[in-house]
Parts: sequence; C-alpha cells; structure tokens
Amino acid sequence: MLRGAGVAVTISDAAAQAGGRCRSYHDPQLGLTIDNGNHLVLSGNEAVARFIRVVDAPMRFSGPDHAEFHFHDLSSGSRWSISLTDSRIPWWILMPSRRVPDTRVTDYLSVAKLMRTRNGAIGNGDLRTNPVWIRLLEPVLLAALNTAPAEASARLAATIILETIGKGGRACRPMIASPSLSAALIDPAMEWLSAHASPVLLSRRLKAILFEADRVIGLDWGEGAEPVGEQEAVVLAVPPWVATALVPGLDAPQEMRAIVNGHFAYSPPPGCPSMLGLFGGTAEWLFTFPERISTTVSAADALVDMDREALARLFWADICAAYNIDAPMPRWQIVKEKRATFAATPEQDARRPGTATRWRNLFLAGDWTDTGLPATIEGALRSGEAAAKLAIAA
Repeated sequence: MLRGAGVAVTISDAAAQAGGRCRSYHDPQLGLTIDNGNHLVLSGNEAVARFIRVVDAPMRFSGPDHAEFHFHDLSSGSRWSISLTDSRIPWWILMPSRRVPDTRVTDYLSVAKLMRTRNGAIGNGDLRTNPVWIRLLEPVLLAALNTAPAEASARLAATIILETIGKGGRACRPMIASPSLSAALIDPAMEWLSAHASPVLLSRRLKAILFEADRVIGLDWGEGAEPVGEQEAVVLAVPPWVATALVPGLDAPQEMRAIVNGHFAYSPPPGCPSMLGLFGGTAEWLFTFPERISTTVSAADALVDMDREALARLFWADICAAYNIDAPMPRWQIVKEKRATFAATPEQDARRPGTATRWRNLFLAGDWTDTGLPATIEGALRSGEAAAKLAIAA
C-alpha cells in the first residue's frame, strides 16, 4: 500500500528469512519443504485477497469448492461432515444432511446468543451440552483463537463467527497454502518488492528507537543511530515482547499460547479430505499434502515440553486410526512454537494497542495489535494496511 502510494519503503527483518513467524523451510530430517505450522486462510479473508492481488501472486491455495468441514471421533469411530450453503442465509441449518449430526434448529439458536456477546469470557454455561458447540464451534474457535474457548474473549469469538459462518459458506471455505506458505504469499511479495525498488534487509535486528518530543528521530541497528527524517515514518511490526522493550510505556499482551505441529513424510491414502478435525486423540486437526501428513494442536501449553519422539508417536497413532493406516512411523518432525500467539482472553485482548502511538511518525503493526481479530494471517495483514494508511497521512 505504501509503495503503491508512491512512498519509498525499506524493510528490515531480524530473521534470516522474510515472512515473520509464519515461515517455510526445507527440513533435512523429512527431506521436504514444510511450513513451521499448518497455516490456514478462508475464502472470505478480504485482506488476504487484497494482498494476493497487489503482489500479483498466482493462486497457490487449495481447498474444497464449497465450505465443508470433516470430523472424526477416534473414541467412538463416528465420522461426520458439515456442509454450509453458499448463501448468507444459513439454509444448511434446516438440512439434516448438512448440519451437525443429532442437532435441532433450536441448538443453533441458543449458540447464536454468543454472536451478540461482547464482554468477558465465553465460559461454558449451557454450551457444554450443546452438540453444535461441542462438535463444530468449540474445535473451530480453539484453532482460531489458540486459546481454550471457555476462557477466551467473547468479543473475539463473536467476530470470528460473524466473519465466517455468519457470512455463509462462500466466505469460509478453508484454503491451505500449496506447496507452502512462502510459495503462496512470501515469495511473490519479495519479487514484487524487488521489482518496485523496495529493499528487504534480512538478519537486521532493531536494538533501540530514539525519540525526541513527539516523533522518532533515529533507529539503532547495533552500530549507532541512523536518523529518521522529518518526513519519514516508522512502522514497527515485531512481536509484542520486542515492541514493549523498544517503545516506552507501551501496553501489549503479555500472556502467550503455544502451538505444536507434527509433520510426517507419508503420502496420504486416496480420498482423504485435505483437513480433518479429530476428537478423542492428541492431534486436533490433520492436514494432507501429496508427500506428507501434518497435525496441529492449539493452545498446546500442556504438550510443548513433552519429548519430541513421544509426541510424534502419539500423533502417528492418531493419523493411523483416522486414515486406517497400518504402517510404522515414517520420517517425522515436531515443530513447537512456545509463543505462537497471544492468549485470546478478555484480559489480554484489552491490552492490545491501536495502530497509532503518541509519537506522530511511529505506527504499530502485527496480529497482536487491536485488529478486532485474534492472531491470524488476516489480522496481521489488516494491521499492516492500517499502519500504511496512517503513515501515508502522517
């Protein structure tokens, strides 16, 4: 957005690769290129769509033609699929073949109260026995919020529901980056920036920000301060713990939640859905790719310190049960993100700062800023757009 408005842009990244915490890399243990996690976007993510259009990226997201979600309960062996109609009007609720098994329309009406809630945590209340909550919304919200739904912010949960299921199936088709997130988003962006004379400097960590009166006057990258001109602006897109160390008096989320992912070099059996929600096991979601099967566990603080091979064996047992596989565990990799996202509780949500700061040329970006969404790719991109708009107007 900044470059499109004619603003000269230089990007510095502390990491050795672009893309922030969502990254792709070649894993020698697997012999495959993988993402550190199973990053999902939805067909109705408007900021993602704008980003793809701006950088002229080829469509490298794959998913079903319609909003379908498949589940399997490993304890009972039962399987079910939920298929939303494309319309904003939720006709699928009236169709037993499309809705959550063993539910009535009244079950959906009681859950709809959640979308009118804006204060406090979701809690359990009457939801703990509601099959719509148990077999659809709870696992979806756990993945989106990376926080146990009972303790999560009702405001954030309501926003997720309104922007996905509330917009109809056309807006919530699950889209998975293929072959990798870097190929889908990061590599096209890097090519676009290069073509538009916008350098990206890697392995360059910001050590300090110099302030004077109401503006930033310098940035210290470890070799002395570099001046920031009177007409220049700074967009700070770093994790919250880094931002609070750099910006005096900044309030930001302090409590984080983990995500644990498992990757297995095994071609999935034919006909498997690209995404499968699990109950009764250790893994919560399975994702299939041509040469591998991957698992994800959200809010995984209880697992993050477990032995890696022990986790791999638990995940592989879930995969075998879900897909009827009888095979020894193949090459595997476990990726742990201890501080994957901020905890989406009401208390931590209230700590999220806005884009503007008290310095007129310093703006914040990141999925942890107050985007109105939990920590998602869509939220991160929206935060960047908001920061760019303010920087242009500064």
